[in-house]
Amino acid sequence: MNSEMIRDVKGRVIGWLDTLHNGDIMVKDYAGRVLGYYRKAQDMTTDYAGRFLNYGNTCVSLIYRQNP
Repeated sequence: MNSEMIRDVKGRVIGWLDTLHNGDIMVKDYAGRVLGYYRKAQDMTTDYAGRFLNYGNTCVSLIYRQNP
């Protein structure tokens, strides 16, 4: 698994993007709570409960929605 740290303009960690072995991406907030997923095979982003949000990879928008 590959992790990418996401920081705000002040340098604070606001989330993580964890790339899984199958190419999917798990989105976590700064505390490690799962916010959603990018499903590579379906090319769509879902929330933590698996509900469809958007086509394509819009993972970072999940983090910024939590941290305005």
